[in-house]
Amino acid sequence: MLRHNVESFAKSLASRAVWALAEEAKLTPKPGLVDARSNGAHTDMSLELMMNSAEALRGTFEEIAVVSYLHFPNQELREKIARIGREGERRMYTVTKGVNTHKGAIWALGLLTGARAACADEADSERVLRLAGVIASFEDRYCPAEEKETNGQIVKRKYNVTGAYEEAQQGFPHIHNEALPALLSARRAGKSEQDARLEALLALMATVDDTCILYRGGSAALTTVKELAASCLQAARGSKREFEEKFTRLSDYCSSRRLSPGGSADLLAAALFLGVEDKSGRER
Repeated sequence: MLRHNVESFAKSLASRAVWALAEEAKLTPKPGLVDARSNGAHTDMSLELMMNSAEALRGTFEEIAVVSYLHFPNQELREKIARIGREGERRMYTVTKGVNTHKGAIWALGLLTGARAACADEADSERVLRLAGVIASFEDRYCPAEEKETNGQIVKRKYNVTGAYEEAQQGFPHIHNEALPALLSARRAGKSEQDARLEALLALMATVDDTCILYRGGSAALTTVKELAASCLQAARGSKREFEEKFTRLSDYCSSRRLSPGGSADLLAAALFLGVEDKSGRER
């Protein structure tokens, strides 16, 4: 592919990644998360901040796509993506004045953007997820020491759960097994795109050991959120009134305890990124 075509392809992938972050942010209502209605469980975030943060990452995703284009997944590629991702985090923090809006999303979408560029002629989500897992499994030898002792790492050890790194290394099983099936099933059933995306988010909340929730509320809060989300998802197949009642209960629980399912939100954005061209769904 000619250089200008590679750059055009990279710009297209970057636009899709930014679009996915923006669409996740705008999805309304969402339990405990920033949306068009409220700031959820956050006092330092707003929808405008989330949108500005997403746009600030456009160059990051574009650069990842360029260096990953038809690049065999190996340690060199892993470390190139990691370096670009860290630069992207610095851009994010500059725009947000120190607020962590999208650090987890940079990790997930950065890997998926890289994997999608590595198999540029292949649009199958399963292959992209598998390649992302291969890339993530290589060690980042230049990872700063402070990044190895984050809140997420502390929570993982305390509660003996896996987190964003393991999710990626395993090929994002919660995207493959939960979010994409829920999203595509709702689309095929003729539900609105908003309802399909909300069901994908609930499928994630019902199954992900979200370290953001664990950090703020502990294991009891995570168990309750999972149960309430699963109940909402089951009700979505029945009456609208029952679903709204259960969804309100979930939202109130998250708000009252300042619980934010940030890990699930990152995975939803990643699912939207992949769901754009999945042949069994419909494009945005």
